[in-house]
Amino acid sequence: MPLFVAVCIDKPNSLELRMATREAHFAYVRGKQGMMKLGGPFLDENGQMAGSLIIFEAEDLQAAKAFSAEDPYTKAGLFERVEVRPWKATFGSLD
Repeated sequence: MPLFVAVCIDKPNSLELRMATREAHFAYVRGKQGMMKLGGPFLDENGQMAGSLIIFEAEDLQAAKAFSAEDPYTKAGLFERVEVRPWKATFGSLD
């Protein structure tokens, strides 16, 4: 299955919303274990979470965008912007 990357940038001053939605986000991605390859937060200059990077498998770009749209973080309005793109690993391994 092809790989995709979601680059999600939080709205300014939204750490409280991120923390309030974090467990729902974790439950959502845990339920997608077959899809998930790697994920974690971007950090700002103070070391606080300020966005997300997720690498995952999906059938196609439409399915990848649907996965991102259903994320509780997205539904809560946490992100200022989200970009979902096809991705190809060139160096290293996700195994």
